[in-house]
Amino acid sequence: MIGTTNFTNKRSFLKQLKFLQTEITSEIDTETILQACKNMSKTKTGALIVIERTNSLDFLINSGDAMNAQVNEVILESIFYKNSPLHDGATVIRDNFIVATRVVLPISSSTRIPARFGLRHRAAIGVTEKTDAICLLVSEETGEISYINNGEFVLYKNSEDLFVKLQKDLNA
Repeated sequence: MIGTTNFTNKRSFLKQLKFLQTEITSEIDTETILQACKNMSKTKTGALIVIERTNSLDFLINSGDAMNAQVNEVILESIFYKNSPLHDGATVIRDNFIVATRVVLPISSSTRIPARFGLRHRAAIGVTEKTDAICLLVSEETGEISYINNGEFVLYKNSEDLFVKLQKDLNA
């Protein structure tokens, strides 16, 4: 990339230099994201939040609506409100900013996903199988919050345990 003439045009060029990564990435506000998920869980508001890590999700972001809003509880909840025009699809978070809504995700073709899980779960598993992103989702039917990483459900005991696991995975 350094040998090319247009490397300065590449988004997040410095992000790809691993040894500088800790100096240039902002910390994701996991507390705010989890609180929004808990609030949506209480009202059984379906949500699918994808948090970008080192793999760029630009190929997915382009399928949705661009947004540039700092992560905020109220904004996340209003995006997924059932009458919002933005509620369908996923929301992508990069560097503590909501960068896109209504994003179409790849669907997992795995046959090991139980039938009780719907399209939202299959999409979360699909994107985490293909990238290093992590997903939080809230089920419309049960209000349950699921955490998906590496194409698998991450089990947790309570919201504090989920917070710790999420922090660990984001800082790994």
